[in-house]
Amino acid sequence: MTDVLAVANLRKRFGKVRALRSISFSVREGEVFGFIGPNGAGKSTTIRIILGMLRADKGRVTIFGKDAWKDAVEVHQHVAYVPGDVFLWPNLTGGEIIDILLKLNGERHTSTTDDLIREFNLDPTKKSRTYSKGNRQKVALIAAFSSDADLYIFDEPTSGLDPLMISIFEQHVSALKRAGKSVLLSSHILSEVERICDRIGIIRSGEIIEEGTLDEMRQFSRSVVRVKTAQPLAEIGTLPFVHQFESRNDNDAMFSVDSESIANLISVLQPLGITSFESTPPTLEDLFIRYYNEDTSSEGNVSSVPGLHAAAAVESEKHGIA
Repeated sequence: MTDVLAVANLRKRFGKVRALRSISFSVREGEVFGFIGPNGAGKSTTIRIILGMLRADKGRVTIFGKDAWKDAVEVHQHVAYVPGDVFLWPNLTGGEIIDILLKLNGERHTSTTDDLIREFNLDPTKKSRTYSKGNRQKVALIAAFSSDADLYIFDEPTSGLDPLMISIFEQHVSALKRAGKSVLLSSHILSEVERICDRIGIIRSGEIIEEGTLDEMRQFSRSVVRVKTAQPLAEIGTLPFVHQFESRNDNDAMFSVDSESIANLISVLQPLGITSFESTPPTLEDLFIRYYNEDTSSEGNVSSVPGLHAAAAVESEKHGIA
C-alpha cells in the first residue's frame, strides 16, 4: 500500500523540554491510523508539524510525497483537519462559519453539508458564541466531512460530543475508509480507536513505543483465562507463561497467560480434563495501561489553531482569527 503520510525521525524541543525524541510512522492509502497517548506525550506537537504549523528541529514529514513544511500550501489543498478545541468567529452563525471554512479551500456548501448538519443535530442559525464545546466541534466536523480531501487529520475530534454523536462520527470515518481516503486519528477514547482504526501507534515521552495492528500488539500481551478441569489445577500456576494465578478451588482457576503461549497452555491442560475454558484477549485499554504506567514528559503549551481544513487553519493564523 502507498504511504500517504510518512513521518521520519521527528525531533522537537521547546526550551529545555524535549517534546519529540524520534517519531517515525506512516499512514497508508485507505487506512485509519490511531495515534494514542495521554496529554504531554507529543501527539499534538507531531500533528502540528505534519500540518506545517511548527517546524521540526530534525526529521522530515512527507504528504503525498511532498515536504509538509516546504510544500505546505500545495499539500493543504488535499488535507482536512479538525483540532480538539475549536475556536470560531463569535459573531457569525454556525452555518456561516461552515461555508467560510469550505470556501477557504475551494469547497462549497452542498446537499452533503445539509445532511451532515441534520445528522449532527446542529442549529446553523445560532451565533457561535452561544455554542457549547460539543457544538463547536460539530461545526468543524461538518466542514471536514463536507470536503473532498485525501487525508483527514483528527486531533481529539470527539471531545465534548455525546455518545450518539461519537457514533455518527465513527460511521463517517468508516465511510471515508471505504472511499479510499486516509485518516490520522488522535484520541483519548480507546474504545473508539479500537473500533475504527486499522493500525495503532502508542506514543510515550515523545517516542513511539509500539506500532501495529491490534492483533499484532495482542500477540505480545496477555489474555485472561478462566478454566475448570476434572483434575487439580495447582501446578498450572508454576508455568513460566502463567501469571497472577488465582485458584477458586482445586479445579477452578483464573489467571493471565502470554498470548503467544495459549496453545502450550491448552496442551498442558488437556490431560487434566478440561470442562470449561474461557479466554479473553487484551483490549486496547489493557495494552495502553501496560505500555503507559507513567508519563513524565511534556509536549509544551502550543495553542490550538482555529478552523479545521488545514489550509483554512493556516489562513486563520495569518489573520489572527481566534
